[in-house]
Amino acid sequence: MAIDLRTVILASPDLPTLPVVASRLLALTADEETHLAEIADLVARDMALSAKLLRVVNSSFYGLPRRIGSIQQAVTMLGVNAVRSIVLSFSFFTLPEKKNALFDFDRFWKRSLAGAVAARVIAEHLPQADREEAFIAGLLSNIGQLALAAAIPGQYQQALQAAGKSWDDIEEAEESHHLGVAHGHIGEEIAGRWGLPDLYRIAIRHHHDPAAYPGTDEHEARVVRIVHLADLLAAIFTSPTPEVIHQSFRLQARKLLGLDDRALDAIVGRIAEAIDASAHSFGLDLAPTRSVAEILEEANQRLTQLHLSYEAMNRELVRSKQRLEQLQDELSHKNALLEQLANIDDLTGMANHRHFRAALDRELDRAADNDSNLSLLMVDIDRFKSINDSRGHQVGDAVLREFCLQTAAKLRNYDLLARYGGEEFAVILPETGPDEAMIVAEKIRRMVERHPFGEPTDPIRVTVSIGIAATGPRRDRPSPRELIGLADQALYEAKNSGRNRSVLAHSGSGDPDENTL
Repeated sequence: MAIDLRTVILASPDLPTLPVVASRLLALTADEETHLAEIADLVARDMALSAKLLRVVNSSFYGLPRRIGSIQQAVTMLGVNAVRSIVLSFSFFTLPEKKNALFDFDRFWKRSLAGAVAARVIAEHLPQADREEAFIAGLLSNIGQLALAAAIPGQYQQALQAAGKSWDDIEEAEESHHLGVAHGHIGEEIAGRWGLPDLYRIAIRHHHDPAAYPGTDEHEARVVRIVHLADLLAAIFTSPTPEVIHQSFRLQARKLLGLDDRALDAIVGRIAEAIDASAHSFGLDLAPTRSVAEILEEANQRLTQLHLSYEAMNRELVRSKQRLEQLQDELSHKNALLEQLANIDDLTGMANHRHFRAALDRELDRAADNDSNLSLLMVDIDRFKSINDSRGHQVGDAVLREFCLQTAAKLRNYDLLARYGGEEFAVILPETGPDEAMIVAEKIRRMVERHPFGEPTDPIRVTVSIGIAATGPRRDRPSPRELIGLADQALYEAKNSGRNRSVLAHSGSGDPDENTL
């Protein structure tokens, strides 16, 4: 039966096929003798595809520093892998659909896009990985499900009903049990017919079970692991138990790729935004993606309701009490993680921009209620770009972290140091007038000027410019935006007058006050 059905599927005229230009592009890119000009010429012949490709190349998805105006420029600037990735993506998203009551094609496109984007984001955290390869491998990883829904819609629908599952949570073992064939095998065959490189066929075949990959090529094994983790991360957006998937993703990411918590927080934190940006770039009309933090928070609320019901029914049972205590610990841990994701800058460990704005609103209201002073410092590291350019971004990141540690030590417990953006920081000083704020600013400025950043054997000398804005009981109170604007203007004055100085803004007429050594 398995052999017959497999033959029927692979012989079906309804199997997804690539457009001619995509097939020719794959053939060209497989030939090492092919010149970039030949690839550019092939794509340029299809005006509609060329326009779409240039739209993606110039979108935030790639974030290039200058606009690309031709296919030749795109191929030269991004390389063959990126152009092939874009063309295959457009080809994939325009594959024909076959009616199937239990197969939601729109959901399949979004799940595939989520897997592709997740694979790309994960690859960005692995220096040895190719993010374009990862994107395509993630995009096509479940193409076998599309083939099953197109070639044998009735039988696939019966298999899903028999398993009591939807297409996006049925396991390959269940497909094999009910159909005699799994979508990974079919997807591998489809990839082979399309002429995709072996790497993609292997990833499609083994990404559900990386341990079953029989080869010894570390590059292939890494792509299989990346796609496996990307599939897990994409499942968070559709799973009824996202917290379980999220925990499994983090555990396996540490085990399979050695990713640490910081990298995992960064991946999880930006995945939803990256999916929406990618969908916009490819012209897909998909609903906005909720962040993982929001999904986990909703799951927490469901767990809380479950906890209340469980306690009401089983309050006398010791085992139920123990289980409830365990759920409370898990909820506390997850709430702490959500709070960290929402309020803390993952690079410096200080408050992020969102937390800063909320704190400034709160402190201005408190100052108004108590008729007290409040000051705001805007601190910018001078010529920070030159540190990144000469020493590298890792050294620049280390300077930002060390700056925060040293600056925090000069502040009171109830002051707030926040990363405003890039190398610019904000300091909220409650119950502090302009003269006191200038003293604090000068302490920070002198500390930075004298502190040897980086390695003791090769220290980096750093200076900062500081803009100060203050409000007090006898002044017209500015709004948060106005106070930030005053501090920014003073910072601009500090920068414009030579850097490495502190400048106090005035809400009225007159020039800002300036201090420097």
